Amino acid sequence: MMWLSACVLALAAWPAAAGTYTQTKYPIVLVHGIFGFDNIGPVEYFYGIPSALRADGAKVYLVQVSAANSHEVRGEQLLTQVKQILAATGAAKVNLMGHSQGSPTSRYVASVRPDLIASVTSVDGVNKGSAVADVALHVAPPGTVSNAALVTVANGFSSIVNFLSGGSGLPQNSLAATTSLSTAGTAKFNLAHPEGVPTTACGEGAYTARGVAYYSWGGAKSYTNVLDILDPFMALTSLAFGGAKNDGLVSTCSQRLGKVIRADYAMNHMDVVNQTVGLVNLFETNPVTVFRAQANRLKNAGL
Repeated sequence: MMWLSACVLALAAWPAAAGTYTQTKYPIVLVHGIFGFDNIGPVEYFYGIPSALRADGAKVYLVQVSAANSHEVRGEQLLTQVKQILAATGAAKVNLMGHSQGSPTSRYVASVRPDLIASVTSVDGVNKGSAVADVALHVAPPGTVSNAALVTVANGFSSIVNFLSGGSGLPQNSLAATTSLSTAGTAKFNLAHPEGVPTTACGEGAYTARGVAYYSWGGAKSYTNVLDILDPFMALTSLAFGGAKNDGLVSTCSQRLGKVIRADYAMNHMDVVNQTVGLVNLFETNPVTVFRAQANRLKNAGL
C-alpha cells in the first residue's frame, strides 16, 4: 500500500505546485502598444492573459498610457504608474512586459529608473523601428495637408479608445507616435536608451544591463486565422517589409531584444496578445501559454 500512499501525497501536493508556476518575486506589469488600452468593457487588450497568470500565483497589473504618443511621453506616464504599483504593493521592483510600442515604453522606464525594474520583456516589440511607420511618413510627410488630415483622424481615434477604457485626458499625438516608431525615430531613441538592444542587425542584445534583465519573443506570420477580422489588414501591411520576415507590423529582426526566446512563432502582431478575442493560429503554441512560460522563467531567475 506504500505506492498508494505515495500517489495520494503526490496528488495532494500537485495543486500547490501548480498554483505557484507563475509566482514571480516581483509584480508583473503589462504595457499595451499603440492604439492600445487596458480593457474596454469585458475585452482585455492582453486577452485572457492576466487571469491566466494570476491563477498560478502572479501579481499582475494593467496600466494605461496614451494610445498614441512618443516613447518618452508614454514612458513618463508608465513610470508614474509603476511608482504607484510599488507604493501599493510594497514591492521593490516590477517586471515589465510590453507589447509593440509597449516595449520601448517599458525600455524607457528601465533606462531612466533601473532601480525600479527587475526585467523588461518585449513582445513583438518595435525595438529597431517599423517599415509600416516609415511608409506612413513617406506617403503623408509631416507638414502636408494629407498628414494633417491623418493625424486629426488618428488623434480622434486614440482619444475615443482612451475614453472607452477609462483613460480620458491622456494626451494623444499620433504624429509623435509614428515618428517614434519609424526606423530613424527608433534609432535616435536607442542612442539614448541602448540597454538590451542588439548591436548586430538581427542578433541578441545584452541579457542584463544596469541590473535589469532583458527578454524578447515575437511572431513571423501575418495571416493566421480566416475568422480574425484583423488578419487581412496584417497581410496588407506586411507588404511594407519587401519579403523580410515580419508579423504584419514589425520585422522579426526589430522585435529582438536581450535574450531572444523565439522570434519565429507562427503568430501575427495581435496574435501574440491573444487577439482578436482568442482567434489565433490553432496550429501554434497558444500565446497565453507563452506568457505563462515567461512568468515561470522570471520566477526561476529570481525575478
